[in-house]
Amino acid sequence: MNREQFIYIQETGHVTIPVILFDYYSKLGLTEEEFMVILQVKKFKHLGNSFPTPSELAEYMSISVTTCTSILRSLIQKGFLMIEESEENMILCEYYSLKPLWDKLYTYLESESKVKEQEQQSKEDLSLYTIFEEEFGRPLSPFECESLAIWIDQDEYDPVIIKAALREAVMSGKLNFRYIDRILFEWKKNGIRTIDQARNHSKKFRQHQANSTTSNQTNNEEYQRKVPFYNWLES
Repeated sequence: MNREQFIYIQETGHVTIPVILFDYYSKLGLTEEEFMVILQVKKFKHLGNSFPTPSELAEYMSISVTTCTSILRSLIQKGFLMIEESEENMILCEYYSLKPLWDKLYTYLESESKVKEQEQQSKEDLSLYTIFEEEFGRPLSPFECESLAIWIDQDEYDPVIIKAALREAVMSGKLNFRYIDRILFEWKKNGIRTIDQARNHSKKFRQHQANSTTSNQTNNEEYQRKVPFYNWLES
């Protein structure tokens, strides 16, 4: 290759194809031939020909004009390609649009994202049941399972917050669902939705308890040994 040839190749330009399209075209239901026709259409549009004929497309492929025509018709019927119209200098022109392809790709990616979120949520829910059973040292009863499901589905408590409430109940020596429900209710009433907010609320509550204890000791003039409370939220 000489200098002139190299410069010519670079000057002919490049067609940008999103990598994500290469990754998902088969999942969208496109065959290799259909995908290549789409790439050829995109190339022609890039070069200024927005409505290439089947003959023009097939010239750069290993398929016949008849096959190319059939594939174009199929792409339009399957909703990957559409023919639109525009008016230029009082002349009505037709052109290929790839908007349906991008719309299908976006819809697929959005659906895949939701499926992954649901799978992750299911894993978190399963993990939550396992953690409760480990702390209780036994399988949960149907009533307890229902209570846990209500916290997740109806009350929409974050699993992290539910775990925090469970841990609070464990450290307080009150391991039962009614007490955990009271903690969750109290936190929700105070707008607590994150672990950081739970930490701050716990600090204030413990400080209030400590102040009340100190006041009672002073008033009664009795000495009682204080046992430090382990604040799990700060661990």
